[in-house]
Amino acid sequence: MYPSATPPREVKIGDAAAFAGTTPRAIRHYHHIGLLPEPGRGGDGRRRYGYDDMIRLLWIRKMSEAGISLDDMRAAFDEARDVEDVLGRLEETLAAQEADIKRQRAAVQRLRGVGSPLGLLSPLVTDRLSHLPSGALRPSDLDALLVTERIFGPLGAAIQASVFITLATHEGLRAEADRLDAADAALDDTVDPHDPQVEELAAQHCAHHKALLQAIEAAGLDVAEEKLFEIYDAEASGEEDAQMSAFEAVSKMPYGFSAARMRCMELTARLLDGDLNLSVSGFGVSHSRYPS
Repeated sequence: MYPSATPPREVKIGDAAAFAGTTPRAIRHYHHIGLLPEPGRGGDGRRRYGYDDMIRLLWIRKMSEAGISLDDMRAAFDEARDVEDVLGRLEETLAAQEADIKRQRAAVQRLRGVGSPLGLLSPLVTDRLSHLPSGALRPSDLDALLVTERIFGPLGAAIQASVFITLATHEGLRAEADRLDAADAALDDTVDPHDPQVEELAAQHCAHHKALLQAIEAAGLDVAEEKLFEIYDAEASGEEDAQMSAFEAVSKMPYGFSAARMRCMELTARLLDGDLNLSVSGFGVSHSRYPS
């Protein structure tokens, strides 16, 4: 003999959630967005869910498992949208999710292959730098590439990579870059912007930048940069994240440089004739190189 059980006419929200395989919080959200009508309350002031409520909760659970959005569920229940329209939207959503998964898997593979955060940057950047020995790129180099990629996109960061390849393979240039970085950091709020050392440092930045360009050209890295444009155009699929303008991006990236350091950047730019292929330390990225 099996024990007989008399099913209740109504249940509390916790029991309804347990049976439907969801949570009370989710059910309250369904009420809030109008997906599930809010039932009446019992004598204790708590909601009571009946058979029809439970049927709708079960359908919500099934549609959720199929990936149907809450908005489409609501339209389906209201019969305000044809089911083919709902399925078409679902297919578009699934296609986007599959593309995201593909990109995520590629990023994981790059991370494993490179063995450093460099693998999180765009393939165009990673491919240019992955041949460097372990430790050749400093955390600050990766930080600079990250910011450049955000402002100028993968192509800008891939071109900037020439600088870091050069610094990694020229001990003297790396030492001078470190010295200039330290000198920049010393230009704090206690330094008068018109102190002669500011102009002197700008002249040193200019000289170092020119030495970097000479080393880049001597190594043939400038030729490699030209090929990047062809590669980027061939690989661009139109699915890249929309890039904000450089001006907008720079205006949103905080650095808090002192007045002396800002003047040093301006003087360096003037000495280099305003060429965009200069050290764009005005964006907080020292020894950088960008396409004009």
